[in-house]
Amino acid sequence: MRHLFKQGSRPEAPTLVLLHGTGGTEHDLLPLARIISPESSVLSLRGNVLENGMPRFFRRLAEGVFDEEDLIFRTAEVYQFLQQAAAQYSFDRSRLIAVGYSNGANLAGSLLFHYSDALKGAILHHPMVPRRGIELPDLTGTPVFIGAGENDPICAAAETEELQQLLDKAGASVTVHWERRGHQLTASEVEAAAAWLKEQSL
Repeated sequence: MRHLFKQGSRPEAPTLVLLHGTGGTEHDLLPLARIISPESSVLSLRGNVLENGMPRFFRRLAEGVFDEEDLIFRTAEVYQFLQQAAAQYSFDRSRLIAVGYSNGANLAGSLLFHYSDALKGAILHHPMVPRRGIELPDLTGTPVFIGAGENDPICAAAETEELQQLLDKAGASVTVHWERRGHQLTASEVEAAAAWLKEQSL
């Protein structure tokens, strides 16, 4: 996968895995990493799917309708890439924190839905429920931050609440931060994610 890796200044800090939104690149979320955990190493990915020339992490059939077969395939693809990257760059595979926005947050959520050991924790900005009707792995103690907009036209509040309930049921420790905005990522939401991560013992 096309990506970039930046070595952090504190080896014991968790590595951040950055996953952009539709039309983004591996450079988009680097400013977030500097705010959320400036001492961490950063592995930033570019999605392998193109939609009208815009990079994404998996295909969709329509707005808000995921191509489930492709989602499962691409989730496994990213999971395997994380294994390879850990060996290549010598970071601790067991201490990865995903930071995803929109489509990237959905991919990070899918990693949680399919693998108990994919992530140590996750910061999901404006995610949707990646899949329904499946049993989630045991996520006991996995901390998850969800940033949501009360007026998000793409991800309704009920969707956020459903995702929280599904993760809670699997044992994850979920914090939801609400903004009175739409689907855009705000500075105050990023600052809330940074404050949340500092409170976690990761």
